[in-house]
Amino acid sequence: MDLDPKELIFGRPGHTFINAAFTYTRPGGNRFNDDERGAWYCAFQTKTALAEVSFHLTRELEAINRFENVTDYAELMADFVGQFHDLRGKDFATDPSLSADPMVAYPAGQALAKWLRKEKDSPGLIYPSVRSIGGTCLVAFHPSLVQNLRQGAIWRLEWQGTPKPEITRL
Repeated sequence: MDLDPKELIFGRPGHTFINAAFTYTRPGGNRFNDDERGAWYCAFQTKTALAEVSFHLTRELEAINRFENVTDYAELMADFVGQFHDLRGKDFATDPSLSADPMVAYPAGQALAKWLRKEKDSPGLIYPSVRSIGGTCLVAFHPSLVQNLRQGAIWRLEWQGTPKPEITRL
């Protein structure tokens, strides 16, 4: 594991959610983290967050070939500290880390994130959403950067036999 346990945070609201994002990884990782270290992913807009979350859960449902599921998500809002590297304005066609294809994007993004974290001591990245045109995402590389965590709305994502979920606010 590439996460030093001393990096985890305790004693503030939502610390279990924050620590979970960094300690529970998915096999193969995600766009800007490998399976040795998690990261905190979020979006600037609720619409973008829902598009990103539904894409990833749809991938998992596709893996088991069953598009029947109901999942309720609590919107979590947070503040961040630091000067994040900014990929907005980069071209999806020429920057492999922004590709819509995880087989292309994830190795490129993971290499970029590892280099930024280790060589530039970067706190994270701001980048254009691949799943929501015009949306903006942020990935934080360290648990201590996630500040003032609080709950927003509850959203239900429901798959009823197709890869497109119905999304409703509860």
